[in-house]
Amino acid sequence: MDIRPYLNRINFTDCPEVNKRVLYDLQKKHLLNIPFENLDIHYGREINLSIAHIYKKIVLDKRGGFCYELNGLFHQLLKEIGFKAKLISARVHVKNEEYSPEYDHMAIIVDLENQDYLVDVGFGKFTLEPLELITNQKITDSLGQFQFDTYKKDYYRVNELKSSDLIPQYIFKTKERKLSEFAKRCAFHQTSDESHFSKKKLISIATNEGRITLNNSQLKITKAGIEEEVKFDESEFETKLKHYFDIEIKKDSY
Repeated sequence: MDIRPYLNRINFTDCPEVNKRVLYDLQKKHLLNIPFENLDIHYGREINLSIAHIYKKIVLDKRGGFCYELNGLFHQLLKEIGFKAKLISARVHVKNEEYSPEYDHMAIIVDLENQDYLVDVGFGKFTLEPLELITNQKITDSLGQFQFDTYKKDYYRVNELKSSDLIPQYIFKTKERKLSEFAKRCAFHQTSDESHFSKKKLISIATNEGRITLNNSQLKITKAGIEEEVKFDESEFETKLKHYFDIEIKKDSY
């Protein structure tokens, strides 16, 4: 993989060295420049979990993707630079201590100077920078406060801290997984009516001021904590997509 176009895609101009500062900056710039989106599911385009296919889509065609694509490709970038990185499987919190199946979410663990970091550029509104994997300590990120604990002894759990409440996000083990192991769940999210990804179009990106999120008929722009919400006719979606994300997609068939 040619990493220079990828680094250009995320506006990373520093020397890509293996250290904490670079790791944090890479994740931040990735989230500020590459959107989370599920649009291929709604435009009849199969999502293929090969690095070459994802690289073309995200780097060359300047698209976004969902967790399997974004974290799958970012993991490859980190390894090319020289980071000790591995893919992990995560189970997303649904409600009332219920979690989705294994492989429902993909994230990354980076071992840097004998300390693990949770790295994730594919979970939508989450953290802007990696989280040091230390349990029962409050971690302050640009997008909020987070805390790890354990779940049923076997899992780590990452929570968002709001006031004094821990809001579960997902649980995970640090066991290394292969990209191909996520294929079945990736196919589920593309084809099943039970997947929330199949229900409506979604594209979202972090900005220095907040976030821009677009779905079938609604646009949300957050700046300095103030959220503006605009509803529109679904026929205007492509116009909004072009204006706010500079993306054009032609509908294909499987």
